[in-house]
Amino acid sequence: MLAALFLLTGRVARVDVLVVGGGCSGVAAGIQASRMGASTMIVEPTPYLGGMLTSAGVSAIDGNYRLRGGIFAEFTDSLFAFYGGKDKVATGWVSNILFEPHVGAGILSRMASREENLTVVHGYRFAHCKKKGNGWVAVFLSQKGRPMEVRSKVLVDATELGDVAASAGIHFSVGFDSRERTGESIAPVKASLVVQDLTLCLVVKDYGEGEDRTIPEPEGYDSSIYFNCALGEKNHDFFEDSLGVRRKNGTLQAIRDVGMVLSYARLPSTSGDKKYLLNWPCEGNDTYVNMVEASYEQRLHMQDSARNISLGFLHYLQTEYGLRSLGLSDDEFDGTGIAFIPYHRESRRIEGKVLFTLDDISSPFRNNFYRTSIGVGDYPVDHHHYRNPIWRDLPKLDFYGVPSYSLPMGVMIPKGTPGLIVCEKSMSVTNLAYGTVRLQPVAMQAGQAAGALAALSLECGGIDKVPVRKVQQVLLDAGSYIMPYLDVPREDPLFGVLQRIGATGIMRGEGKAVAWSNETWFRVNDPVREDEVFLSDYLSGKTLQEAGLPEIDPSHPMTRGEYAALIDSILDPFHRFEVDLDGNVVR
Repeated sequence: MLAALFLLTGRVARVDVLVVGGGCSGVAAGIQASRMGASTMIVEPTPYLGGMLTSAGVSAIDGNYRLRGGIFAEFTDSLFAFYGGKDKVATGWVSNILFEPHVGAGILSRMASREENLTVVHGYRFAHCKKKGNGWVAVFLSQKGRPMEVRSKVLVDATELGDVAASAGIHFSVGFDSRERTGESIAPVKASLVVQDLTLCLVVKDYGEGEDRTIPEPEGYDSSIYFNCALGEKNHDFFEDSLGVRRKNGTLQAIRDVGMVLSYARLPSTSGDKKYLLNWPCEGNDTYVNMVEASYEQRLHMQDSARNISLGFLHYLQTEYGLRSLGLSDDEFDGTGIAFIPYHRESRRIEGKVLFTLDDISSPFRNNFYRTSIGVGDYPVDHHHYRNPIWRDLPKLDFYGVPSYSLPMGVMIPKGTPGLIVCEKSMSVTNLAYGTVRLQPVAMQAGQAAGALAALSLECGGIDKVPVRKVQQVLLDAGSYIMPYLDVPREDPLFGVLQRIGATGIMRGEGKAVAWSNETWFRVNDPVREDEVFLSDYLSGKTLQEAGLPEIDPSHPMTRGEYAALIDSILDPFHRFEVDLDGNVVR
């Protein structure tokens, strides 16, 4: 109602929190801020909320299957309910949670519509913004060029490519960081502007025997770029490993049979059709274009190029593998089957209060960032570069193994610009680390934290005045994870204890890389040992007994979970001791 009013009258809209972009981060930010009483607006250029999950068509969730909390859990629980259970959405082998883009968009739209403090405006793209007094003025343009002005106290950049941060004059990076800047051992010596390949996804379905849905060759069609997309007579540039599996030379990418190419992201279907997401990385429809800092018009041209690569891939499957009954889905993306926007794997990355690196993920206790966590991830580092002509010269990141990890709050807060919060894929995270941080569950959690931070800043007098622990408590109250411990589910009474004590670092878990879904365990049932209890940062010089904790008797030890519960109830360090954005205890 509010949106319709000011659009018809041409009046300036005024809200507490303006979220630019309704993608994974944006929709979560808007819902969370509005739930906390802030008048909130989301402005989204496409018809869908959900960004990469819906508008970009990547409706196959990567990771966090056992770490589902907060708004992300609300969304996935709604998917399970819609399709009839968890097993009903495990239809493809790339993911345990798949769905039709229009179904996901509908769920997110209904979630947003239930929030009385939230207004959602579709069809307007961000143009520019400026600081005005203690707030912000942002201008948007409709498809016909009609301007819309929104004024807010807090501005959240949840765009796909960090456009708000750029307009606000924030320092940012694009492409590979240098080893000298980040200290990451596998970073290149020199920085470069090379970004990850993007994908303009398609949703297709099998229209049945006798149907011919073959599309014409798109502009610039070159069949040779798809030769290794699936097993066939035209494969080249491959080797066979010790098990006889064909792999693309210089990579770990296996060349699958065409049935596995399709079942990779087979979608559940409300209509009963055989329905598939085409987002195939091995000489499929990835494409290399760097549209991060391009103008709006240049981006549209580049998007056309990416669309032609995807349509060429479909045409190749239809003609080279006889899949002529496979056609663009007539019930997705306004009946076109072609995603509204590309799946961007990389964006601008701001210079924030904290820089989160791959080494921070690999060794989570090397510093204290984990104490400020606002979300968790468990996917390996996955970079897409094989469509880049110089891919052989780039760091090899075929599922680089890491433990599950916590995302620090300071990555969302840019240096020197009060009243602005940045999420989605533009946070202060290195290029290498974004190979895992970019994924949908992490972006949605970051968005929820951004919404909480925005709402709290209104009552605390500014973003920089919001205590870390206050944001974390809001998230815990919402059922979110801030530590990636798998020991107990959210429903367990011990869940909050492990999250709080884990975030203090007084007791620490152990993480390891485990294939596609990495793990961290608190070891809740192991016997507690005195050398695993780290009190020095909180009660320097005191023994456990002097701190009021019971002595640890090696002959009759308590479990780690039991001792964590005692620390939580007796000392309450999570609430008693505030930490700064670096995770250091504030004295």
